[in-house]
Amino acid sequence: MMSDGEFLRTSCGSPNYAAPEVISGRLYAGPEVDIWSCGVILYALLCGTLPFDDEHVPTLFKKIRGGVFYIPEYLNRSVASLLMLMLQVDPLKRATIKDIREHEWFKQDLPCYLFPEDSSYDATVVDEEAVREVCEKFECTEAEVMSSLYSGDPQDQLAVAYHLIIDNRRIMNQASEFYLASSPPTSSFMEEGMPLPPGVKAHPERMPPLLADSPKARCPLDAL
Repeated sequence: MMSDGEFLRTSCGSPNYAAPEVISGRLYAGPEVDIWSCGVILYALLCGTLPFDDEHVPTLFKKIRGGVFYIPEYLNRSVASLLMLMLQVDPLKRATIKDIREHEWFKQDLPCYLFPEDSSYDATVVDEEAVREVCEKFECTEAEVMSSLYSGDPQDQLAVAYHLIIDNRRIMNQASEFYLASSPPTSSFMEEGMPLPPGVKAHPERMPPLLADSPKARCPLDAL
């Protein structure tokens, strides 16, 4: 988690999605470069291609620094203006999260099915471990975090941090469960004679040799 006024230096990620200040090796602020990357993603979703692309990396960087990209005719003016704000070379002139939320294209009425309620989430249950983690990150008290959670303000930074921690933990748990479910059974099942779980078949390479396939004792010639 970043604090206000904190700058970054690390250059990482796919070059096509990187902001000009990142590929130039300058100090940069996290939110501004994230807005640029989101602009690239939005363009790709709408146009089916990237706004800045070239197999020659130096040429690609030149295009990114120039900030000139093609806008198809079929894009309406509203979303085109949003893209131009998000892909602004000067980070000080680039759109902020607040600008995007207040943009006319973003504020269009969207169908309710795009925002399904999470029936598994219980707002009355507070994760104490997540609360303590927020306190460590923001150097605040548990009472302040609880006050933010019960305030109902979706933009409160302590509440947002708390929910991010919960979401990240849920994603990690789901990834772990998927990995375990998709992994083949270990050889210990066969070596130790343990039964395989229901619906799981032994891997061919791990099948124990059958008795009929074991080498037969050879009879000496003089015994024939």
